[in-house]
Amino acid sequence: MTMKFDPILVHEWLSRSAQNYPDKEALVCGPKRWTYAQLDQAVSALAYGLMQAGLTRHDRVVTYLGNTSENVISLYGALKAGGVGIIAPLTIKAPKLKYILKDSGARFLICEVTKAREVCRVLEEEALDLQIIWVGNRKRIPQLKDAQAQSFTDIMACSKRVDLAHVAYPRVIDVDLALLIYTSGSTGSPKGVMSTHHNVVSAARSIIQYLENNEKDRILNVLPLSFDYGLYQVIMTFMFGGTIFLERSFLYLHAILEKIDKEQITAFPIQPTITAMLLRMENLGLYDLHSVRYMTNTGAALPAEHIQTLRHLFPWINLYSMFGLTECKRVGYLPPQYLDSHPGSVGQAMPNCEVAVVDEDGESVAPGCTGQLTVRGSNVMQGYWHDETLTDRAYRPGGYPADRILFSGDYFHQDEHGLLYFEGRRDDIIKSRGERINTLEVETVLLTVPSVTEAAVVGVPDDLHGNVIWAFVIQTGDAPLEPQQIIYECNQNMEPAAVPKQVVCLNALPKNSNGKIDKNELKRTANEQRKHLVTSHA
Repeated sequence: MTMKFDPILVHEWLSRSAQNYPDKEALVCGPKRWTYAQLDQAVSALAYGLMQAGLTRHDRVVTYLGNTSENVISLYGALKAGGVGIIAPLTIKAPKLKYILKDSGARFLICEVTKAREVCRVLEEEALDLQIIWVGNRKRIPQLKDAQAQSFTDIMACSKRVDLAHVAYPRVIDVDLALLIYTSGSTGSPKGVMSTHHNVVSAARSIIQYLENNEKDRILNVLPLSFDYGLYQVIMTFMFGGTIFLERSFLYLHAILEKIDKEQITAFPIQPTITAMLLRMENLGLYDLHSVRYMTNTGAALPAEHIQTLRHLFPWINLYSMFGLTECKRVGYLPPQYLDSHPGSVGQAMPNCEVAVVDEDGESVAPGCTGQLTVRGSNVMQGYWHDETLTDRAYRPGGYPADRILFSGDYFHQDEHGLLYFEGRRDDIIKSRGERINTLEVETVLLTVPSVTEAAVVGVPDDLHGNVIWAFVIQTGDAPLEPQQIIYECNQNMEPAAVPKQVVCLNALPKNSNGKIDKNELKRTANEQRKHLVTSHA
């Protein structure tokens, strides 16, 4: 008797589900509905096309595509061809795209023709050894000097006369890198978190276990695939054989709710911004949401009043409050039955994960005392791409040789039951619209504006977006710009969530006794001015 073992590689799980459920819908994106057999075939075709184009094992492949079926096919095709997937946010502009391409040493960029302007800006500024694969209307593909380019359709067509079942794809093992996920950090530049196939599969298994997913689950995902919370919805679905519905945005919530009703969605991952919009809607009763088994939230805590309202409106839905970070994907979750008895908690460690709250010496602190959260388990990633110093600071030796513990930089306390409560972040990161915004990155862009000589950025609480960005600047006297002109300059060089909502021009930035900018004072100023803005618009 031959024993059957679970797959160990991310893309193998898709093939396993294609064997088990060939005619079942795997992916629904816009009007296109892919069965597992069709999707697996498309992934194999793209993998073959990439190999024919010169992709070799460990090569990095950047996608710049958004929530599309081509993005899913590109990621899984790159993995099957032995490559490493990097999903760039569709909202980023040329400076950050250039950084990701250079830092990762990417060999391939698969991108939408609608992003030709940003790609051309990158290539005008930097000579990159890069092959470009364009997705979309051939007539809109730009002619690029010194760049190898072809269409996604042509790459897929390479395999038309080939029996893909007999193609010798590269041998990949589970300690090979599967993903580089770029995330904001304290250095001011995005950092690539290295995730092996083993890390990804292990983290996904643990989440599937506590969510009790099965092949009947139908997940509606409005979160960007560049965000690991969104990406893992796809990875997990293909592992348990469910169906994933990809939406490009959550801005048209009536259409989302209509789809939940029509498609009998069982799972809806959310964030506070989505919840705030949902609870402001009228006529919620027009939609039947009884098919929804659970909602999950991570990225930022849901306000207590939102939780209460959600539970009142949808008492049959299990609401999971969770906490995680890219460096280990997920840390903990609060079982839905604990929401009333432990408000504010992000819960307990997920299966196959161990946590501790420690002091500056790495010793565990008593319940109720604040310390840094540490994480141990196979979900702990490998470190930061090309940054050994930062890796050694965050990923430290454990209790025995080869054991590694992640020091998260986030501060928590635990209660007497071992449940975790978030206290604050070490890094100067602002959560806005569900995205992590590094203030140093925003300040760097502001300082490229010719008139700006100093800049400081703070987050101001906002009911809809969690926080919004306020920028304080000092300008030269000869040709100062109006605040709206500075915001326009920011719009050209950064993603929408990072663009300051308000720009305030000052004669001097407040400093503390150490000569550093006093951001607490700036936050107080922003909050006072915000109150005035609210009053003046009332």
